[in-house]
Amino acid sequence: MGFDCKTFQTILDSGFTNAWNTQPIPQNDTNITGAPRLGWRSLDAAGALTLVLHWMSSAMLSTSLQQIFALIPTSVSQYLDFAMIILLETLCSIPEAAIEWLEGDEFRINNEIIRARHPRLLQVFGSMDGLKHPLETSADEEMENATYNGWLHRHFVTSVLVFDALGELYPKCFNLPEVKFIIGLIIAAVLNAPGSWHDSRVARPIYRTLRQHTPDGYYLVADTAFLCGANGVEGHIKAPLKSGGHLPEDARERRELLAFNCELVSYRQTAEWGMRALQGSFGRLRVPMDSTHGQRRSNTLELCFCLHNLRIKCVGIGETVYLPTWRGDDDELWFEFKRLMFSDIWHCDHVARFHAIDTYEH
Repeated sequence: MGFDCKTFQTILDSGFTNAWNTQPIPQNDTNITGAPRLGWRSLDAAGALTLVLHWMSSAMLSTSLQQIFALIPTSVSQYLDFAMIILLETLCSIPEAAIEWLEGDEFRINNEIIRARHPRLLQVFGSMDGLKHPLETSADEEMENATYNGWLHRHFVTSVLVFDALGELYPKCFNLPEVKFIIGLIIAAVLNAPGSWHDSRVARPIYRTLRQHTPDGYYLVADTAFLCGANGVEGHIKAPLKSGGHLPEDARERRELLAFNCELVSYRQTAEWGMRALQGSFGRLRVPMDSTHGQRRSNTLELCFCLHNLRIKCVGIGETVYLPTWRGDDDELWFEFKRLMFSDIWHCDHVARFHAIDTYEH
């Protein structure tokens, strides 16, 4: 998952240890108002935090956790449920983990960061996309129908996330000037929506935020699944052109529109990087979630999103470390990538030396 010792200790000191040591673990056969019996617990606060982080960052079965932490199945289940609740409460008190919309000059600062790479994207401050989480098939017919996605022929719950560009400013503790940070912070999230809903419908709370709390002229970059000129969000969301879309007859205007569209496509990729950062760091998002425990599912998703922000701000794992190596001095590869054949790309590969390969030839 990529948390260092300092950040781990910050979580413990921000309230997790106190909650673990002073609150009883909810159980069906115990008094919920009774005092905790710390000496009877198999894990201390650090061990409990390790358990829940290990569970969230992996796709392993609970039996593997039982072996790693030397716990019986009942303890693993109870400790996980309790640790997730107090971890979420703890993260809510840590400013670095907050999911908050931009304010004041933050819109301008984000746009300046974006325009350093994409000069035509005036007043862009972030990107938006939807993320689907696999779900187990429910025995409840109503739930089964609500979560079934007819396009993908599977069951999902959906989240819509908005990423800013401020992730590029963190952290200051790394002396790696050649590394460019490209994974943004999550500034808005709608989570745990039924998979049968379209992304545009799930994003309605974000549309409301765009209308009420976004300065005139500033907008997000998204794909065509989201509303761009309706529902009061006209001008606040822009999407790349669709294939076969209308182009101006004037040659100069057409070239400028295509150049602007190219930058829109390029910057929209940051949302894909953000989604990949979440799915790559939190393996639990790739495992079908339990369809019968909606609150636990919601807690898991919110924990992932808050921990993503905390990791970028405090640890700084949000960068593409291969970026300087991959680009090198080969501008043709960097700017003409979409026009190159695979054989041309393969010959220009500067990252292959980092890969472990079998050089044995038959």
